[in-house]
Amino acid sequence: MSHDPSDPFVHVRGATEHNLRNVDVDVPRDAMVAFTGVSGSGKSSLAFGTIYAEAQRRYFESVAPYARRLLQQVGAPHVQEITGLPPAVALQQRRGAPTSRSSVGTITTLSNLLRMLYSRAGTYPAGAERLGAEAFSPNTAAGACPRCHGLGVVHDVAEDLLVPDPDLSIREGAIAAWPGAWQGANLRSIVMGLGIDVDRPWRRLAKKDRDWLLFTDEQPSVLIEPERDRIDHGYYGKFWSARKHVQHVLSDSKSERMRERALRFMRATPCPECGGTGLRPEALAVTFAAHSIAEANALSLADLVAMLRPTAELAEAGAAVSSADSGETTEVAVRIAADLVARVGVLLDLGLGYLSLGRGSTTLSPGEAQRLRIATQLRSGLFGVVYVLDEPSAGLHPADAEPLLDVLDRLKAAGNSLFVVEHDLDVVRRADWVVDIGPGAGEAGGRVLYSGPVAGLEGVAGSATGEHLFGRAERLEHEPRTPHGWLHLRGVTRHNLREVSVDVPLCVLTAVTGVSGSGKSTLVTQVLAELVRGHLGLAPDDEDEAELEVDVDAAAGLEAFDRLVRVDQRPIGRTPRSNLATYTGLFDAVRRVFAATDEARARGYAAGRFSFNVVEGRCATCQGEGFVSVELLFLPGTYAPCPTCGGARYNAETLEITYRDRTVADVLAMSVDDAAVFLADVPAARRSLETLRDVGLGYLRLGQPATELSGGEAQRIKLATELQRAHRGHALYLLDEPTSGLHPADIALLLRQLHRLVDAGNTVVLVEHDLAAIGSADWVIDLGPGGGDAGGTVVATGTPEQVASAAGSATAPYLFRWLGARARAHAPD
Repeated sequence: MSHDPSDPFVHVRGATEHNLRNVDVDVPRDAMVAFTGVSGSGKSSLAFGTIYAEAQRRYFESVAPYARRLLQQVGAPHVQEITGLPPAVALQQRRGAPTSRSSVGTITTLSNLLRMLYSRAGTYPAGAERLGAEAFSPNTAAGACPRCHGLGVVHDVAEDLLVPDPDLSIREGAIAAWPGAWQGANLRSIVMGLGIDVDRPWRRLAKKDRDWLLFTDEQPSVLIEPERDRIDHGYYGKFWSARKHVQHVLSDSKSERMRERALRFMRATPCPECGGTGLRPEALAVTFAAHSIAEANALSLADLVAMLRPTAELAEAGAAVSSADSGETTEVAVRIAADLVARVGVLLDLGLGYLSLGRGSTTLSPGEAQRLRIATQLRSGLFGVVYVLDEPSAGLHPADAEPLLDVLDRLKAAGNSLFVVEHDLDVVRRADWVVDIGPGAGEAGGRVLYSGPVAGLEGVAGSATGEHLFGRAERLEHEPRTPHGWLHLRGVTRHNLREVSVDVPLCVLTAVTGVSGSGKSTLVTQVLAELVRGHLGLAPDDEDEAELEVDVDAAAGLEAFDRLVRVDQRPIGRTPRSNLATYTGLFDAVRRVFAATDEARARGYAAGRFSFNVVEGRCATCQGEGFVSVELLFLPGTYAPCPTCGGARYNAETLEITYRDRTVADVLAMSVDDAAVFLADVPAARRSLETLRDVGLGYLRLGQPATELSGGEAQRIKLATELQRAHRGHALYLLDEPTSGLHPADIALLLRQLHRLVDAGNTVVLVEHDLAAIGSADWVIDLGPGGGDAGGTVVATGTPEQVASAAGSATAPYLFRWLGARARAHAPD
């Protein structure tokens, strides 16, 4: 493999990764290159699966074989040759690390600098011993609070959980955590022996008695006198408080049912010893600028810079610095503070000033997490590198996307190449070069339609990107709807929403807008969802939501809804055994079709036989997985197709049953488009397949594992599953950024389905940044004006045209321009 150093291009030849069809393409270095195309067209397969994977493979070739097995490798791509390829760094969309110990500070490594600042330059109490930097981390033995082990929370029982109905007496079962049957009667007898009235309502007992019954560690033995119809002779019974009983069950019981019951009485609460900080008292006693490190971690990044700037500016002002070992005016303090201010300044430029260093990574959106990683790379000082970015603008308000583009320009100006997989047309317009993949998705894609300067894409026939980029795409038209009533919320307070009052129209499509961190998701997916869920008597979606209390002065109009549907981007399953066909219920119809064949009936095969999760039908070698693990001595372990079933997942006997010459494994390997033709005469399958195609998922395979689906694909599968059901009544549909990660052509498909739900008499409320989705809404609620503490208020409400003219709205100028551009693009000649 040879390459001319003066050649400014990366040359890819014969790429066949995933659905790529023997792709040959030349991509310029030292430029911003946008990889475009509809969802599933093969953009990521080319940018990440081929170009980045090959760059990583070449780097790992230089690493010692033993060390390679410690690194996460993506495998060699299916490509004949790539020349002119520099080292590459991938910045992909992914959720925060699934650990409560990961935070904004750890992702950006800023926490290390802050701990060093407190260790070396903090103000210590008189006589206190100097602490090392590790003592200011809750993730180390030196710094972690001994009570909560650095987590900041402890799990303990609470009175309202132990006694859900205080109007009951102990005899009537007021202490729900106590056991039933004989053990419960025994405890009641012991309580009577202690002189406590078991027939008095709980709320009328003395507080000291209530606290003792629930929380004491004492276990006195009490003589229980003989009772008619229960015990014939006396005995000594040992008392267990409610907390003691719950702890005993959780630590000693082998019964999973009893443990699950005991967990219902436990609640996560801030650690009483460290106040939820996770740190030892010695570390919390050290201050800088009158703030403890826990307080500094809780400050927004904008406020953190304000705290550090006076110290950092001593160097700029040329002021004399102290020569003492520690203190806020020493040289070490000035240098660390100046470095922190510079590093945090990049995050402020990216519109992340509302975050704090202590913000957990699991609460970050993929867009926020990616911007944090971009900021870290910007400070790294690398040059001559290819940065491969996965939709850096996904989940961003247009006002937040502009500073992101400026940062990308800075990365390019530093001598790097940017290969950006992107759907946002504003980002595509800023690119120097565009590689458009298509024309469709899955097997209908995988070809390079165009590679060249952006302007040249206008004349490319069959390019969905070109149609939307240059205003030729069909316009989504619908008559503005009139609300059939209103949901009135008054005095909403949660997170950064403070005494917010807002009216949500019924039987229309409402878009809730605003910059990142303005409170959109809090209002829609938490407050609104909890209120309706409470009205309908439904349980919270997860434990975290169960612990959040809705603070609302008044809510009128909830009675309009008889169903709540949340369509989010959470995975439809956590293992490869869950797939598109099983989630939608389509696989049930497929299995029945095979079970109804003559051969299956002759053998006595029921529908269950055709599930790869059933022992009778699945391959015994791979247990229905389709692959086996292969351990290599000096290389990372890998996976290979099962040698017995060849990846089909079924045993030979099951695969002998065919329907129209296809096995059940063949059907699972079909795309939705192909299956729609193959199963056209199966009514139960036809409706599911039609709705999947309606939301633009015709390219997915029926057996596509849930773990391979993007968040946007998972969300559209949920929407299709909902659309195929015949429902009556008035449902509230809540969607959080449903267009995130979608091509404009896919967004148009999605919006048509959402409008179908509204036309059927339902209410749709979506959190959204995409201007096409906002512009197609009947009503807009704009929050802001900023993020974090600068947000949380209703800035404007009304039709898209009304909000576009609102003063003080960050959304208004972008929506105004978009509406104007749409009108001009579709104006008659």
